[in-house]
Amino acid sequence: MQAIGMRRAMIVAGAMALAGCATVTTPTKGDPFESYNRTMFKVNDTVDQYAFKPVAKGYVWAVPEPVRNSVTNFFSNIGDVYIAANNLLQLKIADGVSDIMRVAINTLFGVGGLFDVATIAKLPKHSGDFGLTLGHYGMPSGPYVVLPLLGPSTVRDSAGLVVDYFGNPLTYVSPDSVSWALYGVNLINVRANLLGATDVLADAALDKYSFVRNAYLQRRQYLISGGDSNMPDYGEAPLPNYGDEGAAAAQGASATAAPAAAAPASGTAAAPAPASGPSNTVPGNQYVPPSGFPSFRLR
Repeated sequence: MQAIGMRRAMIVAGAMALAGCATVTTPTKGDPFESYNRTMFKVNDTVDQYAFKPVAKGYVWAVPEPVRNSVTNFFSNIGDVYIAANNLLQLKIADGVSDIMRVAINTLFGVGGLFDVATIAKLPKHSGDFGLTLGHYGMPSGPYVVLPLLGPSTVRDSAGLVVDYFGNPLTYVSPDSVSWALYGVNLINVRANLLGATDVLADAALDKYSFVRNAYLQRRQYLISGGDSNMPDYGEAPLPNYGDEGAAAAQGASATAAPAAAAPASGTAAAPAPASGPSNTVPGNQYVPPSGFPSFRLR
């Protein structure tokens, strides 16, 4: 029975993919995989609506905000280890040393990272993953692509996920049961932090796919260039002005917005930043499961 169920699921998934390929006859400039991307975006959005989002809402209801903030700080502190490594690889020595100091201070004086003492000490939170490191050394991003469950990415960033997986400290936690538990709590906590952003996105964006694509690509380019670049040209009209609330959620996703608006300190690159809630959400490169299972992260 399980084999039959899996076979049916594969047939349905294949039919959905074929249907999606017929939805866009002329892909948008700079997005040659748009037919596939839109189909996968819809699949990911459906999984999120019926699985991740309800669990995240239950988590917010059951867990007090101070505890959720401490969970966010704990995983953010772990992520600073990998961020420091990437900043050092990019020869950003000052940022790398600052990240190492953040880990030391938060671990020693923040009760193992449960409290973000380093930010109070004026040590800024940086962003870093191997995709950004490749971009720093001039590797082109390649076409935009939506990955199953991972969400927005590019060919370059997808290749960097392999290194991100092995560079993530959570990958090496043993036994595997503890690693899975840590990963699960991290995933639910991150999704809970993004509840406000996704609600605003659903209300504001006329085309959620284009909105998320533009926001992701602009933010990645901003992180690589340090703010000296503009929105990629897709040959489209500028995104509409969604007002103060939408603009705060977009974090510079509009093609006409100043690049400085696209620099939230958290490092969450996959989705517009939430209009409310903790600002120190865990960077996307931390969302990898323990060894023995393909990594995926919630955007």
